[in-house]
Amino acid sequence: MSLNLEQYVSEFSAQNINGEHLLQLDGSKLKALGMTSSQDRAIIKRRLKEMKASLEKARKAQEKMEKQREKLRKKEQEQLQRRSKKTDKCSSDATEGTNEQ
Repeated sequence: MSLNLEQYVSEFSAQNINGEHLLQLDGSKLKALGMTSSQDRAIIKRRLKEMKASLEKARKAQEKMEKQREKLRKKEQEQLQRRSKKTDKCSSDATEGTNEQ
């Protein structure tokens, strides 16, 4: 509707075309859905291309964030392990000092 193609809404609805299905449509499928105007198909295909690019960009950004979070988790875990080893060493040194006395 935002593309001024509301004449196709009823057919798309009747065929249960949702966002996921819409991204799978190509020119021949659009034509089969009753979109006879090549200009209208071109508008839809251009917009779908833009949407796919936007989705891919968002997916890559999400993956990057997840990698950064994983890297941070590993770093924190390594710091905890180092602290734990330090604490264990200090405890054993203190125990040895007590035993020597």
